[in-house]
Amino acid sequence: MKKYHIVTGGMGFIGSALVWQLNEMGIDDIIVVDIPGQSESWKNLVNLKFADIFDRDEFILKLEKGTFNGCISGILHMGACSDTTEKDFSFLLENNYHYTKKLAIWANARNCRFIYASSAATYGNGPEFSDNEEKLHLLKPLNRYGYSKHLFDLWAYKNQLLSKIAGLKFFNVFGPNEYHKGEMKSVVVKKYFEILKTGTAQLFKSYRKDSPDGEQKRDFIYVKDAVKMTLFIYFHSAINGIFNIGTGKARSFNDIVKIAFKTLGKRENIQYIEMPESIKNSYQYFTQADISKLRAAGYQENLFTLEQAIEDYIKNYLQHQDPYLKVNR
Repeated sequence: MKKYHIVTGGMGFIGSALVWQLNEMGIDDIIVVDIPGQSESWKNLVNLKFADIFDRDEFILKLEKGTFNGCISGILHMGACSDTTEKDFSFLLENNYHYTKKLAIWANARNCRFIYASSAATYGNGPEFSDNEEKLHLLKPLNRYGYSKHLFDLWAYKNQLLSKIAGLKFFNVFGPNEYHKGEMKSVVVKKYFEILKTGTAQLFKSYRKDSPDGEQKRDFIYVKDAVKMTLFIYFHSAINGIFNIGTGKARSFNDIVKIAFKTLGKRENIQYIEMPESIKNSYQYFTQADISKLRAAGYQENLFTLEQAIEDYIKNYLQHQDPYLKVNR
């Protein structure tokens, strides 16, 4: 019997990039699961190869009816509401917590590989960004989205599942196939189009004395590295627990726009603007993944530098008529 790799959220940013990376590895026995809706995310799949595609609700019904018993190799669960400003907590609970629980319970009962997307938003303002499961109870997310992700991490830990499954705390991922994300697009792609249109890049002012304007920092990781890390864990069934997916090196928003200006051959023109009141109290000034645990597990690939990643993104995708990931073979 043929076995399939399930990618939930497979039309989305990281999900479609996982399908792309699997294709690059010669794998196309993939079932994509998502909520197609009216977004433009379908375009992320046009250049990719997979066996079938199901709506999220249809897929869970088929699972519960036993349709897929014996024919699933593993589940890469990237599907969730990823809007960090979402205020409907009931919606977040259903999408990011209860649905994940259903999949995890099903997979665990059948000894099926299960990888799920957590988030660096669970860390709040840190100050530590350690993926040590023993410290999960100390984390204080700053928004509803981060808390909905944190709840599943806690549930998996309390139910002793983290020795059998892997949860990935993605930091600030950017790269091709994020074009459908609206306001949730990365700062890289937003500033690229802003610079092209206006010749300037606007960044938020800082409201902390220890952080100059534009020097707020994040761990920005290129999607090509993020999916390689994810599949390394997925294909090594003995590697389980919580893992950070980042570079381990925080960079500033100033760095982002300066690299973009340089890549585009344009003069730097940065303007600092007021931060909306709605996000001031939940704004993260610094995130930096500790990836020593992943390195110790055997992941030794070199990562794109921020300069290399932005140049690749702009020159090989954003400036092309078809900017989506496509199989290189």
